[in-house]
Amino acid sequence: MWYVLLALAVFGLITSTVFAGMVLAAVPRYLRERKMADAELRKRPGFTPPMTLLKPLAGAEPDLEEHLASFFEQDYPDFEILFCARELSDSGLEIARKVAARYPRVPAKFFSTGEPAYINAKVASLELMEKSAAHDILVISDSDVRVTPDYLRAVALPFADENVGGMCCPYRGIAAGGGLWARLEAVGMSVEMTSGVLVARMVEGMQFVLGPTMAFRREVIRQIGGFKITADYCADDFLLGNETYKLGRAVVLSHHPIDHIVINLSPMASLKHQVRWMKSTRFSRPKGHFGAVLTFGVPFALLGLVSGIPLGHIGWGVALLSWAIATRLAMSIGVGRMVVRDPSWLNLLVLYPVRDLTGSLVWAASYMGSRILWRGRKLQLLPGGKMRAAE
Repeated sequence: MWYVLLALAVFGLITSTVFAGMVLAAVPRYLRERKMADAELRKRPGFTPPMTLLKPLAGAEPDLEEHLASFFEQDYPDFEILFCARELSDSGLEIARKVAARYPRVPAKFFSTGEPAYINAKVASLELMEKSAAHDILVISDSDVRVTPDYLRAVALPFADENVGGMCCPYRGIAAGGGLWARLEAVGMSVEMTSGVLVARMVEGMQFVLGPTMAFRREVIRQIGGFKITADYCADDFLLGNETYKLGRAVVLSHHPIDHIVINLSPMASLKHQVRWMKSTRFSRPKGHFGAVLTFGVPFALLGLVSGIPLGHIGWGVALLSWAIATRLAMSIGVGRMVVRDPSWLNLLVLYPVRDLTGSLVWAASYMGSRILWRGRKLQLLPGGKMRAAE
C-alpha cells in the first residue's frame, strides 16, 4: 500500500510540476504585452472613449468609502458612475452618495431595484443601470475592489480594437485587515487564481472574464440577451465572458492588475467564501475543476513524505517536499510578484506553499454537497452552474 501511495505522490508532483512549467512559460508573453500596453498608455491623449461604470452595492462593507473614492479619482476625461442596491436606504448606497458629493465633476446616479425577481440579485441591478447608462462601454466592478487613477485608461485600451467585445483585469488579493486566514485567501487570489487564468489563456484563449472588473460593449450585452441571461447563475462573470466569446468577439485579459480586498477575516467566513467560490466552478466547469487537483504540489509531496518514511525512503520524501515548495515559490515570484505585482513578500514566499495545501482541501470540500450560502440566502447549485432556492 505504501508503494501505491508513493507512486500516487510522484504522479501528482509530475502533473503539478508540468502545470507550474506552463504557468511560468505564460509569464514572459504576458509581460511583453504589458510593456507594449504601457507604451500605448503613455501616448496622450490616447484612446479615451466615454464609459459608464456600473457598481452594484449591498450594505456597508469594510472600507467601502475608500474603495468607492478610488473610482471617482480617475485620470479620465469622460465617465459616469451608476450605483444600485435593493433599497434606496441601503447603507452602501448612502456611503456612495457621501463619496459622490466630494467629487461633483463626476456624474453619479443612484438606483434601487426593490425585491429582485432573480436568484442572482446583482443581475437586477445591472439590468436597471444598463438601461440608464449614457455611454456604450460598460465597466462593472465589485464593491470590494480598489483601483489606481490610471485604471480607466487601461480598461479602455483593448476597446481600440473594434473586434474586442469584453475585457477583464487580473487581480491581487489584499488582506487589508491582516490575519493568517485573510492572507491565505489573498495569496490564493494573487497566485493560484491568476496562474489558472494564464494557463487557460495560453491553451485555449480567453473564453471568460473575471468578475472583480469586467467591461463590455453595450451592443455585445444586448446581442447575448442582456444581463438577464445570468439571472439564475452563480458564476455570472464566466457566463458573460463565454457568451461574448461565442459571438466571435475577442475577450481580452488586461495588463493592469487591481486590488481585490479580502473582507473575510475569520477562519470560518474565509473558508465558506472559498468553498462557495470553488463549488461554483465545480458546477460551471466540472471537467476543468476536477482536473484542478493535479495542479496542487504540496499535498502530493506531503503524501510522498508520509509514505516514504515506513519504506525507509525519508530522503526521497524530503526531496519531493523540497521540490514542491520550490515550484510553488517560482510561481509566487513569477505570477504573484511579476504579473499582479503583489507587494507582500510574506504572502508570496512564506504563505503560498501553505495556501497550496489549504487550496487542495478547499477543492475537496467543494464536492461536499451542492448548497451554498450567498449573502444570507441558502441556494442550491445545479448542473451547468444554475442556482435555485434551497429547500
